Amino acid sequence: MHVQSAQSVFMFKLFAFRIFIVALILRLVPVILARGLGIGLDDMFQYDMLARSLVAGNGFRWYAQEDLNQLAAFVDFDLTSANEYDPRLGIPTSFRAPLYPAFLAVVYFFSGTDFSRFFAARLAQAIFLGAPLAPLTYWVAQRIFPLSSFIPSSKEERRKKVERAARISAWIVACYPMLLVYPLGLGTENPFFLLLLISFFFLLASIENPTTSHFLLSGLCLGLTVLTRSVVLLFAGLAILWIWFILKQKRGALLAALALTLTIAPWIVRNSLLHHKLAGVETSMGYNLYLGYHPQGNGSFVFGPSLDLLSILDDAERDRIGTEKALQFIREEPERFIPLAINRLGFFFGLEKRVLMYFYSNNLLGYIPLPLLLTVAGILLLPFVIISLSAASGLAYLRWKPGHILLCLLLIGYTLPHVFILAEDRFHLALVPCIAILAAQVWVNGFAPLRVRWHESWHGKLTVILAASALLLLAVNWKVELVRDADKIFQLLGPNGNQSHFPY
Repeated sequence: MHVQSAQSVFMFKLFAFRIFIVALILRLVPVILARGLGIGLDDMFQYDMLARSLVAGNGFRWYAQEDLNQLAAFVDFDLTSANEYDPRLGIPTSFRAPLYPAFLAVVYFFSGTDFSRFFAARLAQAIFLGAPLAPLTYWVAQRIFPLSSFIPSSKEERRKKVERAARISAWIVACYPMLLVYPLGLGTENPFFLLLLISFFFLLASIENPTTSHFLLSGLCLGLTVLTRSVVLLFAGLAILWIWFILKQKRGALLAALALTLTIAPWIVRNSLLHHKLAGVETSMGYNLYLGYHPQGNGSFVFGPSLDLLSILDDAERDRIGTEKALQFIREEPERFIPLAINRLGFFFGLEKRVLMYFYSNNLLGYIPLPLLLTVAGILLLPFVIISLSAASGLAYLRWKPGHILLCLLLIGYTLPHVFILAEDRFHLALVPCIAILAAQVWVNGFAPLRVRWHESWHGKLTVILAASALLLLAVNWKVELVRDADKIFQLLGPNGNQSHFPY
């Protein structure tokens, strides 16, 4: 039995290594092909500014005069809104969370800050942030649907199915088209995807082994995830409650909460001292609320209004004005609140076409013949359609088990803030590993377990109904989306589609 166990462990580790290598190679291809690619004057430009400031020893600052000059044609910055503005160093900021700029600063420290830094950053992201998602998904899948080496031989077929499903989920993440190209972007999503999944892994590990180290690591990783994108705070709180009430580990919940607090507290103190009032990890909430409820908006990112508040260099002032304006928008048109929330839910689970439409319509890819363009669109769009529809069915596989409850808390806790603030299709990419795990269960086990769930209890019937409802809502959402964007899509597919110049 011990020999069998050792062989199984070796095979698990061997597959994890192999899938990491495959995922790495697939991600290195676009990175190498884009070796001479720069960045745009968008979020990537802001993260780059912060990283250059950090590596130069100037602190967490941005918009030095040299950087302002590059944006002068687009934004008229109000320098009077910045306290003690230094043209050489720029202004201290709290608008962005700190961890990703710190990661870039480490890369720039070794690569230098000339143009080659972009290739170095993309290379580091592919190796250290992108490729590890695949083996980590494999390990998470095994813990959500546990696989033991010490099971009776009569259950060997079940053991093989669980292992096969775990491997399929890892392959999905390794080959998922949008995840292959994400290392090209200098954005928080790169570390966020990985840190969120690592946090989830340690939380799952605490089910079988509720040790001090697992609880502390869970809190630490959740804290690092918050320092990447604070939108995950809701899930972090739900995870601590899960430890307390579902695992019944009060001490473990306190340890995780302590680790989380100690991880994010220094940055909260720094921001609070900067603005002379209590501040959070990042002061972008007001800006996002302003966009999310703007009368010209639809609940997603809208280019025109996105420039309205950028001229304000004082982050606290921008946050205050954005929040006040958003509340004003809600008071003036309260009937829009629910429709906007529904819109955002639709955008969150929308087709992953926004990036392709922007890049192709602005002639950044040149003209692409229609057959090839449709092929590229299919490669980019169909994977999410296939795995999310399968995962919707896979929801019926979930039972009242700690790991399954945690998965539901992640899906709800991560999605819900976007429903009430701002949503884009790219935001669902953080959930692709979990979606892949559920999809793989359906692909391996078929729909027979759904019939079992239906007949076993009222709870099983409710689960199947919810799964069927999720599947139907996804299909309806995509139909509505395609009808809504039909004019743009037909224009994009036309002979001059690469010169349509759609805003992001």
